[in-house]
Amino acid sequence: MIKKIAHVGIATESIGVTADFYRLLGLEMDTMEVVEDQNVQVAMMKVGDSAVELIEPLDESSPVARFINKRGEGIHHITFEVDDIQGMLEKLKQANIKLIDEEPRTGAEGALIAFIHPYSTGGVLIELCQPGSPSPQEAAG
Repeated sequence: MIKKIAHVGIATESIGVTADFYRLLGLEMDTMEVVEDQNVQVAMMKVGDSAVELIEPLDESSPVARFINKRGEGIHHITFEVDDIQGMLEKLKQANIKLIDEEPRTGAEGALIAFIHPYSTGGVLIELCQPGSPSPQEAAG
């Protein structure tokens, strides 16, 4: 079951430049990390209990670089938080939904993630995420 919209992913050529705009709106950088699997750097800017995720490709081999080259900067995906990502993937497989990831993998902030192909979602890249263990700072906070 979907719990909430976890974040909206925005593909950008420069996290620094794009973050400046969101800072004008009052958002602050929460976390920044490199996701080696996707060859990107991501920055989370919290908005209530959700976030804007800025995604910058590290080089031209990144899927996000190909996205930007084809479509330009902008909304890349919407992420829904789930309690049981494996169970959700099984449910989607049984419904013949086209998946990019048939098994979860590790994404930003230690979450388990899986993408659903836009072919099955009305043209929107959907990411499912099951949050990982909180960092010591998050657990204390």
